[in-house]
Amino acid sequence: MDRSAEFRKWKAQCLSKADLSRKGSVDEDVVELVQLLNGREQFFTTSSCAGRIILLDQGINGSEVQKQNCCWLLVTHKPCVKDDVIVALKKANGDAILKFEPLVLHVQCRQLQDAQILHSVAIDSGFRNSGITVGKRGKTMLAVRSTHGLEVPLTHKGKLMVTEEYINFLIKIANQKMEENKKRIERFYNCLQHALEKETISMTSFPKEKIREKNNSSYTHKKKRNPEKACGKYITEENNKELENDDHDDPGISVTIFPEDY
Repeated sequence: MDRSAEFRKWKAQCLSKADLSRKGSVDEDVVELVQLLNGREQFFTTSSCAGRIILLDQGINGSEVQKQNCCWLLVTHKPCVKDDVIVALKKANGDAILKFEPLVLHVQCRQLQDAQILHSVAIDSGFRNSGITVGKRGKTMLAVRSTHGLEVPLTHKGKLMVTEEYINFLIKIANQKMEENKKRIERFYNCLQHALEKETISMTSFPKEKIREKNNSSYTHKKKRNPEKACGKYITEENNKELENDDHDDPGISVTIFPEDY
């Protein structure tokens, strides 16, 4: 079986499976993005979370935030209010942690140059912790991630260690991060549309060999990106300043080869 046929088989198998997430469906804020990716022959999504505010109880012996062994006291993909957190905290018996987790999106790509295009869009949209992993069997995965998370302990052995005023302060910060996360998702969607349209035009105008050579060479040398140029009209002057303030260093690209079969 050739590589393209194998990729189509993986895609069909993945998209036919039931959604095994806690929610059981794609989050509202990333539905259009997921549909856009899965509608292209060179991509399919394997998992996604649009971003959420969660309150976890680790239990009395908890030493690390491991969600599999925690009690979920509260989870929301929308801004939350102090009263909901206070009520949920009354159920805590151990060390309760308030967290904000930004967008996490995993996309399997047909080949490396497809992942490179998607990686470039993710970086330029503000998801500066994104990276590519190339598996031994040829699976090329892109993880879209950001760094503007939040994690704060609130109780210890069931005892509240902070004031309600501080909890209210934390919730405001978490809600602000949620709003910024939503803006980045919208920016990512618009920039991706622009990039895919540009790629389609290039495919009809230039030979595939030239396009492949251009895509590969774009990651050979590190250089400062121009988000406005990469995303066209979808990056405003205000958004561009936010991205510059978020991370002044060019994150480049991270490609990892798995040591065992993947």
